[in-house]
Amino acid sequence: MGNVYAARNLIHHVPIVKTFWQKGFIRKFLNKHLGTVFGLVRVLYFDKPPNQTWALPWHKDTAIAVKSNQGESKQLTRPTIKAGTPHMIASDGILNEMLTLRVHLDEVTLENGPLKVIPGSHHSSKSEGIGISGAEIIQANRGSVLAMRPLLTHSSGSSAPETQMHRRILHLEFSKTKDLPDSFQWHDFIEPADSTSL
Repeated sequence: MGNVYAARNLIHHVPIVKTFWQKGFIRKFLNKHLGTVFGLVRVLYFDKPPNQTWALPWHKDTAIAVKSNQGESKQLTRPTIKAGTPHMIASDGILNEMLTLRVHLDEVTLENGPLKVIPGSHHSSKSEGIGISGAEIIQANRGSVLAMRPLLTHSSGSSAPETQMHRRILHLEFSKTKDLPDSFQWHDFIEPADSTSL
């Protein structure tokens, strides 16, 4: 079958992604920043394996997964299909109610294509923050979790040619907005099973 470099729709294929964040420090962090009512709306997986590296240019995460991308809305536009799932570009208002957690399954160093972010760029789709010259490189230990807003401008470079390191990431997106505007619906909205279990 070969290596898997990226995967979408993990909510439907890897059951543990629905539950592991519901207790402990991750749950407390989500409650602090999203409140008591929120849901998991999308999970992605990325890997940069040795000898099969890739890079991403500067961008913001503006697409969300929906049940259907048919209809008119000023807050949800540009319908697309990604891996069989309808997506749309969301407004700043929707994206500012979201939080992404990146769970590092491997150590991340300068050797395996770390994430780069532009501080202050998360406020809006047009915000440039402090600019590319002030970009920060995110290195991480295995098992650490990075929290970021979807509108944070970010990129990543290729791994070093000689590296033997993977860079595997679980990318979880949460929203505190259960009801999307104009009768649109999230493709998935997984709420914590027990709001009192921390």
